[in-house]
Amino acid sequence: MRIPLIAGNWKMNNTEKEAIAFVRVVMQRLDPNSDVEVLICPPFTSLSQLHKLLVSSQLLLGAQNISEKNSGAFTGEISGKMASEFCTHVILGHSERRAYYGETDDLINQKVKAAQKSGLIPMLCIGETLEEKDTGLATSVLTRQLKMGLKDVVCDDPSEMVIAYEPVWAIGTGRTAAAQDISELIARVIRPILAGIWGDKIADQIRVLYGGSVKPENAASFLNQSEIDGALVGGASLSTSDFIGIIEKAS
Repeated sequence: MRIPLIAGNWKMNNTEKEAIAFVRVVMQRLDPNSDVEVLICPPFTSLSQLHKLLVSSQLLLGAQNISEKNSGAFTGEISGKMASEFCTHVILGHSERRAYYGETDDLINQKVKAAQKSGLIPMLCIGETLEEKDTGLATSVLTRQLKMGLKDVVCDDPSEMVIAYEPVWAIGTGRTAAAQDISELIARVIRPILAGIWGDKIADQIRVLYGGSVKPENAASFLNQSEIDGALVGGASLSTSDFIGIIEKAS
């Protein structure tokens, strides 16, 4: 059984004060007997205080990015070692990092390795643009992103790797793909590629999340699919009621 994972990516939102208030609400309303893992990925500035707040909580903390470097004269960067003081996971290869900051598959591959070296669980994001989708390139794009992003990456424990499929055309646009289509794509494309890298046993146990305008209203349709193991939530993770609603659907 793959344990469902609901991850909230706050992006560049919420001050430390706002983050603490948000997390306190979630902690109060979260079912302690839930079989769903919940991960919150706030800005770096809130990680230290949230880590203290969540010491005895089931909520997990993740970073939104790390440097591929371990240390050194890299002004403005955060290493995996630094993030691992507070986090269990790190989002890597998000479409915004690829599009706005020019992150390549090779750089993302280096970051995945840096995350593992620091004891962080990489959450590798993949996904095609609308143009790539409409021109029939989705499969080749996902194949490239997975094979290059995971090149020479070792995975002996499937719980220590997460894949997030986020079609770029469905992020923040209000457009969502049909849930069954997403599940079929994971079964037809993503898991076979993972199997080619690490073998069937590992590929079958790695969690593959869906991201792209996931809301309480549509979450159940995705989470009821056998191949979708959770969600990477953007905008809806900034609302306590929406985020908790999605977690409850996963339960």
